[in-house]
Amino acid sequence: MSIQIYNTLTRRKEAFEPLDPERVTLYACGPTVYNYAHIGNARPAVIFDLLRQVLERRYPQVVYARNITDVDDKINQSAADQGVSIDVISKRYTEAYHEDMDALGVQRPTVEPRATDHIDGIIAMIERLIDGGHAYEAEGHVLFDVESFADYGQLSRRDMREMIAGARVEVAPFKRNPADFVLWKPSSEDQPGWDSPWGRGRPGWHIECSAMSAAHLGEVIDIHGGGQDLIFPHHENEIAQSRCAHGSERFARYWMHNGFVTVEKRKMSKSLGNTLIVHELLKQWPGEALRYVLLSAHYRQPLDWSDAVLEQAVTTLDRLYGLLRDHPAKTAAKVEPDPDVVAALEDDLNTPTALAALNGLARELARAEEARRPALAARLRASGALLGLLQAVPDAWFAQRQADTDIDEAEIQRLIEARKQARENRDFAEADRIRDQLADQGILLKDGPEGTSWEVASR
Repeated sequence: MSIQIYNTLTRRKEAFEPLDPERVTLYACGPTVYNYAHIGNARPAVIFDLLRQVLERRYPQVVYARNITDVDDKINQSAADQGVSIDVISKRYTEAYHEDMDALGVQRPTVEPRATDHIDGIIAMIERLIDGGHAYEAEGHVLFDVESFADYGQLSRRDMREMIAGARVEVAPFKRNPADFVLWKPSSEDQPGWDSPWGRGRPGWHIECSAMSAAHLGEVIDIHGGGQDLIFPHHENEIAQSRCAHGSERFARYWMHNGFVTVEKRKMSKSLGNTLIVHELLKQWPGEALRYVLLSAHYRQPLDWSDAVLEQAVTTLDRLYGLLRDHPAKTAAKVEPDPDVVAALEDDLNTPTALAALNGLARELARAEEARRPALAARLRASGALLGLLQAVPDAWFAQRQADTDIDEAEIQRLIEARKQARENRDFAEADRIRDQLADQGILLKDGPEGTSWEVASR
C-alpha cells in the first residue's frame, strides 16, 4: 500500500505519487531568526522531520529543504534595538534554533537555504513576473497583481473579500487591489538592502520561499509543508507567484499543514504571557519528552500543551528505557520497525496510533519469555528510531534524568541498604517506610535478581 497524505489543496487523503520516484522533493517553511523558537515553531520541525524519515524508507533520495528567513522586519527591529547588524541577530538565533531542534531529535535538512543568499534569484523571479504581466512597480515597491491569477484563493478556499478582511493584508494607496502583495520594497539608509532594477530594497517574505524552493528543489515540487497559519496568505501567495513565474499548472503537488499548539486550552500569545520557549523548556525537561508530546496528537489536530502531558511523556519514556535497559537487544543485524508502527505512519503520519503500537510492543516485551526478549527489544528500538525516540543508551537516559534533580546518591544508597537490612530482619513495615520515603522524594525502587536499582520518577 502507498503512503497516504492529506492534501490541504484537495481537502482529502491521497496516495502519494512523487513526480520522480528517484528524487522526492519536500519543502517546509523554517524559522524567521529574530528570537528563540517557541513550542509552536517546533511542531512543524518535528512533524516534517518525521515525514522525511517515513519517505526515506520507500524512496532512494529525499531532498528536504527547510529555509532560514534571515531578512525580515522583525529581524531589522531586533537588530536596531540592540545596536547590531542583522547578521549578528540571524546568526545568534539560527545557532540557537539548531541547538534546540537537535535536542528534540530533529535532523538537519538536506539543504537549509537562507534568504540573503538568494537575492539574485529573487530579483530574477520578480523580473519574470513583471514581464509576464503579473506584477507591477509602484512608488519603489513591486507588487503581485492577484487579479492576474485566476486560481488565487484555491488553497485557502476564500473569496477575495474574505481574504482582504480576515488576514494580514496591508492596504496601501499605491496598490491596484487591496489584496496585491509585496514582492520587493524600498529600504531606508538604516535598513538592510540590495541594489535592484527598482532601487535599493529588500524582498517581501513570500517571494523568498518561492525562489529558494525553485533553486534547490525545482519549479514543481512534491510536498510543501508548514503550519496551518501559513495557508493564507503565505502559501497562497507562494502558489500564485511560483506558478506565474514558471508558467506551470502546479507549484506543490501535495500541501501538508500542522495544527496549532495551545497551552492549557488557550492560544499562545505574548499578551497572555503563555508563550513557551523551547530553549527554556529544555532547561526543565528532556528534549525527547518534548518530542514525544509533539507526536502525541495527530499533526493536523490541535495539540494542547501542559505540564501534565509532559509528566506523562517522561513516565512513558522511563518505562520504555527501563525495558531496554533490563532486556538489551543482542543483535548487530539491521532490524525492521514494527509493521503496525510503519503502517500508522504511512497513513498520513498517524502518530497517536504509531505510539500506541510502540507501547503495545513494549508490553509484549515485558510479558515475553526470555528467549524472545532480545528480538523484541531490537524491534522496539528500531520502531522508536523511526519516530525519533529511544535512541539514547538507557543508562545515559537515566543518568541524565537523575542529574536533572538535586539527588544525594550516597544517601539513596544508604537508604536502600537500610531497607535491605530491614527486609532481612523481616521488619517489612520499616522496609515499606523507606520505600515510601524515597518515593516521596521522587525516587522509585525496582527489585530484581541482581538487587535493587533506582530511578527518578517523572516530574
